[in-house]
Amino acid sequence: MTDNIGLWYAARATGMVALLLITATMVWGTLASARTGPRRWPRFTVNLLHRNLSLLTLAFLAVHIGSSVVDRYAGIGWLDALVPFGSVYKPLWLGLGAAALDLLLALVVTSLLRPRIGVRWWRAVHWMAYLCWPVALVHAIGTGTDSRGGWPLILAVGCVITVVAAGVYRLTAPRSAV
Repeated sequence: MTDNIGLWYAARATGMVALLLITATMVWGTLASARTGPRRWPRFTVNLLHRNLSLLTLAFLAVHIGSSVVDRYAGIGWLDALVPFGSVYKPLWLGLGAAALDLLLALVVTSLLRPRIGVRWWRAVHWMAYLCWPVALVHAIGTGTDSRGGWPLILAVGCVITVVAAGVYRLTAPRSAV
């Protein structure tokens, strides 16, 4: 496993929390785009919750990546976290994680630049969220040392069911659901 079990636990735990948070971000964004949510909440509150879930996801990803890099067992470098498919340790699975991170960073950067780039460009880039989430999920399932069984697999299946349910609701909900 690893010489420093604490780093392994930190990487594993923050990875799972990041998966839960990116799932919550995906679900909330999907429901918000369908103009659903608590009727008493102003639109800016719904948007702020989505943004803050995204930023919290990034914070947990930073710890996840940092603890993975600091742990020398797998030999993952900082560049491996940003450049897909260059790692010597599980290159496909870590490459998917790097690709998901790159997509997420593009989403964050364009969201910060939204007033300058306009809603049309922001929306075009923001559609990548529908690619980012499944790539991150596959990374979690493929890279995790215990993700193909037990409660990590149940967690992943629960995330899939939740996102699919939100997507189905968005596609079938009447536009006057607010």
